[in-house]
Amino acid sequence: MSIPDDTVLGVTRDSPAQWAAKPLYSLSDQAFEHFRKFLLDTSGITLSDQKKTMVVARLSRRLRDHNLTCFNEYIELISSGALPNERQVVLNLLTTNETYFFREPMHFQYLAERILPEHQTSRPLRIWSAASSSGEEAYSIAMLLADKLGNNPWEVFGSDISTRVLEKARSGHYRMERIDGIPQEYLKRFCLKGTGEYADTLLIDRSLRERVSFQEINLMQPIQGIGQFDVIFLRNVLIYFDTKTKGQVVARMLPLLKPGGYFIIGHSESLKGINDDLKPVAPTIYRKPLSNSK
Repeated sequence: MSIPDDTVLGVTRDSPAQWAAKPLYSLSDQAFEHFRKFLLDTSGITLSDQKKTMVVARLSRRLRDHNLTCFNEYIELISSGALPNERQVVLNLLTTNETYFFREPMHFQYLAERILPEHQTSRPLRIWSAASSSGEEAYSIAMLLADKLGNNPWEVFGSDISTRVLEKARSGHYRMERIDGIPQEYLKRFCLKGTGEYADTLLIDRSLRERVSFQEINLMQPIQGIGQFDVIFLRNVLIYFDTKTKGQVVARMLPLLKPGGYFIIGHSESLKGINDDLKPVAPTIYRKPLSNSK
């Protein structure tokens, strides 16, 4: 199989050993506040004081790439506009979150046993993975739909604020250590095992990749042109927002959920005190009423 080189921002990924050999930079409280405000204003994500080490680890490489000696120089470089794409680079690096195939399997069980049997197969089923990261969630949904719906029409749409992880998602190329959650049957049907230089990797089968699309979307901004969905997955995202921002994000997404549609969040999240329009039907699973009645 042909798989593109795994790169980050046009540079081949360093190994952990290489990272360990390279010193990190000191981040002042003032500089940390700059990045914290940037991330909050851009994505709505609040960085706690404990995330300072993460900011240093994820951005130090950019200082080395630009031959800078400190974070203040990096901030000045970004502010000057000399590198117009660097703000997106920072956003990509600071918003990448851990994900894996068939995470929180109860949601996939509910989708298979409760939601799909209700669906009228005469029209396409549309599911939105609204924080798809590197694509594992979107492809997990797609495997389940391909199995349960067969040739009936369906579509999986994935989105994320990070252009970096979206490129990874579109490739459908993953390391083998990330496949533990995939059922053996699905591994055989929907995944190709890498050989030679691609050993220890897998590629999602083209027939499945072609039914999953990805697009950059910032949930803090108006969302247009993507239609409505039967199911929206917004899992393990709200935990990064304050209460006000959570309400704004959910309110912005609700018009994109069809009446009777399902809204699924992460197991550590809740919509209590955030939104009363969606009605709980199972732990962390909500449904939009068929009418305006509450």
